[in-house]
Amino acid sequence: MEYFSIDTPSLKASFKEAVIKGIAPDKGLYYPDYIPGLDPRFFDQIESLSPVEIGLEVMGPFTKDILSKSDLKKVLETVLDFDFPIVPLTDSIGSLELFHGPTLAFKDVGARFMAQCLGLFSEGNQAPVTVLVATSGDTGGAVANGFLGVEGVEVVILYPSGKVSPIQEKQLTTLGQNIQALEVDGTFDDCQKMVKTAFLDPEITDHKQLTSANSINVARWLPQMLYYFLAYKALKPSLDNSEKELVFSVPPLW
Repeated sequence: MEYFSIDTPSLKASFKEAVIKGIAPDKGLYYPDYIPGLDPRFFDQIESLSPVEIGLEVMGPFTKDILSKSDLKKVLETVLDFDFPIVPLTDSIGSLELFHGPTLAFKDVGARFMAQCLGLFSEGNQAPVTVLVATSGDTGGAVANGFLGVEGVEVVILYPSGKVSPIQEKQLTTLGQNIQALEVDGTFDDCQKMVKTAFLDPEITDHKQLTSANSINVARWLPQMLYYFLAYKALKPSLDNSEKELVFSVPPLW
């Protein structure tokens, strides 16, 4: 499968190239050439599948040209090692909890998936890949934890002074190793502007391989679709032989 820039569809990249570059040369977002359908039998037997088996079925078509099934399995075993419980609110409404990962953020899945992929892609590279990211709290913590100790990858996180929680600041600043956090005297928008400026600066990009770990990276947002399949697995027994229709409601982040 190829990925194209939504601004210039003729600009295409493999999954590996899209992950490493983060954004297309025209600064557009990478998007899959097509959305593959899933065999109806997958949904019929989903109750008997583990989270990793579900991940292999769902993510496989998007990565198969680059990641072997065994490599993807190793990635998913690292990513999907915590629970995603559904907590009932009423007889017909439930809340899918996504904060049971290591940094208590729903972004743990995407950040860890990207970290594992980038680690595989960086094997054998002489020069490290530098992940540059701006955060208002959740993204930075998830990225820092996900990339900690990943060989061939350095992480630089910009965060606004006094505008992240004490716990989040500790998640950003206490890990060390390949994680460097920089406190910025400004807002999150200032941090984001600095990141975007760096990506456009040839004095930086000519000697550093930069990529983004914000949600613009295809390896960050693609694996988050697994939430819905895991929720469907949990709810399927109550939907069988029922006239109820499963509806997902996703609140905005702003």
